[in-house]
Amino acid sequence: MGLLKKYGALYLMMVPVIAYFIVFAYYPLVKGLQTSFQDYKLMGDRPYVGFANYDAVLHDSLFWEAMVNTLVIGGGILLFSFIAPLVIALSLNEVLRTWFKKMAQMILYVPHLLSWVVVGGIWIFMLSPDSGIVNMILVHVFHRAPINFLADSGYARWIMILLSTWKEMGYTCILFLAGIVSINPSLYEAARMDGATRWQQLTYVTLPQLSNTMKVVFLLNTLGILRIFDQVFILRNPTIASKVDVLMMYTFQKGILEIKLGPAAAASFFVLVLTLALTLVVRRMTRFDEV
Repeated sequence: MGLLKKYGALYLMMVPVIAYFIVFAYYPLVKGLQTSFQDYKLMGDRPYVGFANYDAVLHDSLFWEAMVNTLVIGGGILLFSFIAPLVIALSLNEVLRTWFKKMAQMILYVPHLLSWVVVGGIWIFMLSPDSGIVNMILVHVFHRAPINFLADSGYARWIMILLSTWKEMGYTCILFLAGIVSINPSLYEAARMDGATRWQQLTYVTLPQLSNTMKVVFLLNTLGILRIFDQVFILRNPTIASKVDVLMMYTFQKGILEIKLGPAAAASFFVLVLTLALTLVVRRMTRFDEV
């Protein structure tokens, strides 16, 4: 009672936050779990059918096709979205001219501000076989025949991976640069006094000191690899659908296009459980709790 009286104002400030999460996060989660066990219809009775929706999803070949696509595309995004910004951040850290460093950061960060609708439109235009700049370079510089990248299943997954990496590179790069800036300068001074080269300072000072930031970035990227949707929805077409349709796209097709809400809810809970399992594995492998 004494604590309630002492911190009453603080508890009162928490009420809207707790209400927000209950209404917009936990209630839909519980409702979705309930729907996954029902023969859910928009009107009329909604009888419980046990694990029938989960069984239907597990025996659907499209679900497993989407699972493979998710793991391939998500794994590629996880790898490239981690390595590319790290390399650029380390390279920018070696640049002495501040104006160039700031301009490079600004240019790299701009794609993060754009929605996937805009990014998709830009790259559909740039990869166009008729007037796209990529094919113009292929034809006029390398004397190659134009390639319809967005209709070729051989390029489809790579395009999803590379475009996602390109879009988020600037944001992740800034996180790494912030981690580099926070490294104690006395460590570099001590390394220079011991005769360490720039490469040795990078490998023995920068990377070890940046390990905690790398763990955080890797875990954040891991949380998103099974929830890929926007770029696939914007850039897919029937020609490459079998190579790029991911789990969230499967859920969207079942729930919104086919109005099969029970299987859609079951598929979404598979995504939730897999994301939790993957996150726990990554936390254990990276010893995240030691950050």
